[in-house]
Amino acid sequence: MGLNTSAEAPLPVGQVSRLIGGWIERLGQVWVEGQITQLSRRPGAGVVFLTLRDPSHDISVSVTCFRQVFDEVADVVSEGARVVLLAKPEWYAPRGQLSLRATEIRPVGIGELLARLERLKRSLASEGLFALDRKKPLPFLPQLIGLVVGRASAAERDVLENARRRWPAVRFEVRNVAVQGVHAVPQVIQAVKELDALDQVDVIIVARGGGSVEDLLPFSDEEVVRAVAAARTPVVSAIGHEPDSPLLDLVADLRASTPTDAAKKVVPDVGEELERVRQLQGRGLRAVSGLLDREERGLAHALARPVFVHPQRMVETREDELEALLGRSRRTLGHLLDRADSELAHTLARVVALSPAATLERGYAVLQRADGHVVRSPEEVAEGEALRARVAEGEFSVRVAGPE
Repeated sequence: MGLNTSAEAPLPVGQVSRLIGGWIERLGQVWVEGQITQLSRRPGAGVVFLTLRDPSHDISVSVTCFRQVFDEVADVVSEGARVVLLAKPEWYAPRGQLSLRATEIRPVGIGELLARLERLKRSLASEGLFALDRKKPLPFLPQLIGLVVGRASAAERDVLENARRRWPAVRFEVRNVAVQGVHAVPQVIQAVKELDALDQVDVIIVARGGGSVEDLLPFSDEEVVRAVAAARTPVVSAIGHEPDSPLLDLVADLRASTPTDAAKKVVPDVGEELERVRQLQGRGLRAVSGLLDREERGLAHALARPVFVHPQRMVETREDELEALLGRSRRTLGHLLDRADSELAHTLARVVALSPAATLERGYAVLQRADGHVVRSPEEVAEGEALRARVAEGEFSVRVAGPE
């Protein structure tokens, strides 16, 4: 407001309040949407007092209107209803209080609510918050389940009783919240965030019983949807009954038709699992027995073969074959030796026949000079030269005589 003040020259409270009121008075009328949380219609009073609250935030503002303005919608508007009103901000200077003076009130109908939800649904879907590839798988056997549910509600009882009936050892971390009205959205968001921050929590169930479209609106709130989408822990939506379909169903990792159905989908049945184990044990036993029977038959068939019935027969057969081969080898070697012996005898006979010794045997002699050279011509020796004569039985010395 551009005022010059100081600790030595402060403004009185009344002046500050009047200045704020003057600034607010310059504001024009605005259309405002919210949920009526308090409604005061005193008999005979000409003014009706309302409290209008933002369903998604812990923010509210006081609203006043003349009775005739409210009487036009009195049959369709009550506490908890959503309305759109045309109002002008007012400042009550004596108390320093801001309020809205409504001149027109319009209830938000079901059709309009559904149309808004459809627009929000398309917007969130375009961001990919409902995509299947974002869905996280649920653990087979959660050790600790987070439960966001109304206090002492039928939904809480259904989830806890059915889950413990199916698996007695299952544990829960419960967060009791408002599941309708102005406090539902912030409390649900806070509960989901608290449970998601606990590392021990394996899965989160958000549950409530059935209700009207207006009752289930907190579970279609954009901030609730985004909080569930941002959770690291798998979230199961169990809102209302089968026909109910808040936006939470689309962003959750698993949608259950009822709280009881959520307990069945999240917690395995111990009896069913034991029966499944017995069936698997039976299948395993039959598989092993079949394998053993098959291998036993194969072994019996193998042992029935002649090589195992009479193992020595193979050795005997090979022994006969070896003896036959040895006989053939001996005969072949004998033929080769006989042939070689005959050829050697013939060669020896030829050598003997052609050798000088054979010639000497027939009465011939070989003359050799002193240097060992054989005398082949009379011209090779001189008269009186000493020679050696070799005959068949030995050798002796001779001397060359002159011509007669």
